[in-house]
Amino acid sequence: MDTHKLYFYTCTINNWIPILNTAMRKDILVDSLRFLVERNKLTVYAFVVMPNHFHAILEILDWNGKESPIASFKKYTAHQLIQSLKLEPKLLDKFKVDWKDRNFDIWQPKSRSVHLYSPEVIFQKLDYIHHNPVSGKWNLVEEFTLYEYSSASFYYSDSDKFEFLTHIRDRI
Repeated sequence: MDTHKLYFYTCTINNWIPILNTAMRKDILVDSLRFLVERNKLTVYAFVVMPNHFHAILEILDWNGKESPIASFKKYTAHQLIQSLKLEPKLLDKFKVDWKDRNFDIWQPKSRSVHLYSPEVIFQKLDYIHHNPVSGKWNLVEEFTLYEYSSASFYYSDSDKFEFLTHIRDRI
């Protein structure tokens, strides 16, 4: 991912296991985004935390030392999620690996990033992100704007509870 370009980014838990099903674990992702925004590494325009994956529209502003802020996000959140899963050893065991550099692997290695090259595509992805909690198999809430771990309320009710989002209008 290049700096100063908009991307639709998806990061998925290994084997699609739904570990992002508690407020504490979802907050790990939100807090990491906030940290990277406050350090001027990312701009986040939209996001949703689903039970087994995460979507965002974001822009990388600067590298985090020698690594991409996305790599920092995945590394930090993986570590924190592993810590939270120590309370559920059977679930944690599903992520066990025997690698030189780690014992557990939370995120799928290949995250998906799609360059957003036009307003039409940007708004399509924005709509997709916000409606994900009420789509298909999920039905996590009755009204998409009520899903707590999404930027939908920022766009549809001017509620800025996360305090790190930038409106897409400010970018395009």
